[in-house]
Amino acid sequence: MPPAADVTDVRSLSARMRWQAEWCDRLGSPLYGVLLRRSADDADAGGPVAQALAGREGDPLESMLQLRFMGAVHRLALAGRAPELAATYPSCGGHGDPERAWPAFRDTVGELMEEVRGHVERPVQTNEVGRSRALACGFLWLAAETRLPLRVFELGSSAGLNLRWDSFHYRSGALEFGDPGSPVDFTDFLASGAPPVPEHVEVAARAGCDPRPVDLSTDDGVLTLRSYLWADQVDRLEHLDGAIAVAGRVPAELERADTVEWLGRRLAGTEPGSCRVVFHSIVMQYVEEAERGRIGAAIADAGARASADSPIARLELEPGGEEAELRVTLWPGGERRVLGHAGYHGVPVRWMA
Repeated sequence: MPPAADVTDVRSLSARMRWQAEWCDRLGSPLYGVLLRRSADDADAGGPVAQALAGREGDPLESMLQLRFMGAVHRLALAGRAPELAATYPSCGGHGDPERAWPAFRDTVGELMEEVRGHVERPVQTNEVGRSRALACGFLWLAAETRLPLRVFELGSSAGLNLRWDSFHYRSGALEFGDPGSPVDFTDFLASGAPPVPEHVEVAARAGCDPRPVDLSTDDGVLTLRSYLWADQVDRLEHLDGAIAVAGRVPAELERADTVEWLGRRLAGTEPGSCRVVFHSIVMQYVEEAERGRIGAAIADAGARASADSPIARLELEPGGEEAELRVTLWPGGERRVLGHAGYHGVPVRWMA
């Protein structure tokens, strides 16, 4: 979704929640739409929501306080700490009725306020696997364009699930690619067009960088990822669980590191016979403007050293209005082009290239 920083009147707790509620409605989460509006009313009335988030009115808009809050409460339901709320959440086997969910939601916030406050400290870690539907189209285009193995490097990688994009299965229209036996099966996601599918696609290396990478070998790491998905979107949870299973057999290197320093190491020198691809999806809205500039400069500097046998690419799935925009810049040359558009959770994909 477009970054909250683009909405200049989103300053109060309740305004942030009402803004988010509109996007939850648009993105198919009626449960969160209702809960966020009721939370906004409760915040205005000085209720448990206001008390739980007191002192956070100054949190940067880009930190998405409203999503951190919803994730904190969802975490309690998933962890068995809020059984009455869990009985209303489809992610926990509940009925999903928004009106019946609100009293349990409000009670949970009031009764477990200190836990909510603690969990709100965590940054958003969605690691939305569905975005691989759009990203895969970009990777296939790059593989066809360069005819080289790809070395994929992800910024804001969280648990690195989208680094395993080629181990998922894709079927839509004329497109079929990936592992037919994968527990992540994406079907009928192309609304228009289709990318080229090379006869052979090789991922020669995969690595990611994140300020707080999620460790999937721990129960806490898995719970963290599940908590930030929306509780009435069970298909997203199923894709997440499938991708976690894939990650158990497809290794990827994840680092907690300064992004620009990490890029400097990954893009140093040349890698003859392969294309290095820096990619990110719905990440830049969480990054300060100055840091975005440094990231862009680091990639462009490496691009200036690229050659036909050692190209550099930047693949972006970032906000572009009502939908996310899939963009690619390929060096040598450095031409930036729009490949298509996608929903903020990765569907539908409208291929344009």
